Amino acid sequence: MKKLFKLVLNTIPRPLLIRLSYIARPVLALALKGTVFTDPIDGKSFKTFLPYGYGTQRNNVLSPSTLSLERHRLLWLYLNEKTDFFTSKEKKKVLHFAPEQAFYKLFRNQKNLNYTTTDLLSPLADVKADICNLPFEDNQYDIILCNHVLEHIPDDTKAMQELYRVLKPGGMAILQIPQDLSRATTFADDSITDQKERSKIFGQYDHVRIYGRDYFDKLRAIGFKVTEEDYTNKIAAELVAKYCLAKGEIIPVCFK
Repeated sequence: MKKLFKLVLNTIPRPLLIRLSYIARPVLALALKGTVFTDPIDGKSFKTFLPYGYGTQRNNVLSPSTLSLERHRLLWLYLNEKTDFFTSKEKKKVLHFAPEQAFYKLFRNQKNLNYTTTDLLSPLADVKADICNLPFEDNQYDIILCNHVLEHIPDDTKAMQELYRVLKPGGMAILQIPQDLSRATTFADDSITDQKERSKIFGQYDHVRIYGRDYFDKLRAIGFKVTEEDYTNKIAAELVAKYCLAKGEIIPVCFK
């Protein structure tokens, strides 16, 4: 199964993969139904989760029902337990980049959210836009979700500036990225253009850097006030295991 998933991820274009996943998801959820692991997003339980990864695959990380990964389940827990994202009586304007299937319908159906999605290619995007040149006015959004996007963007400084520009004063942006916390500084090398080599070095064929611990300071240099939220260490260890979270993953919670 691992080889099959790796082949699918690396050969099928992402927009088509999103469409096909709607067909595969109910079949996978039924086949893997069990009691060992639980997806907190929909509460469904399974005997195992699926493997995932473009280069080196991680075992037991992809939920069969929502197709959520570790970062999605962690974000959902944080939003649900530590913010008023789902409960605010005041309607919030939300801008969601590269919307994930795990969240798309859930967020779209929230009555307290004025929810807009954006991406260059995703079929789930309301607005097709370049993150480095957004077609939105200044200070527009109460909440921005931009998760595992910036590692794809050559000029991430410009992208961060645009995110800061369209966020309202007092607004919150959650800007998750794949991060190697053993690295003090971010690594990038534009001379590496071969997709297999990029996948080997950066973890995915279309990534352009590996973020280190300096990521948070780069966000601060843009103007954000950043909370480095180590939320898995605030959750019971048995739930970290049951929800298949990545222990020690940091959520960058940014404010303007």
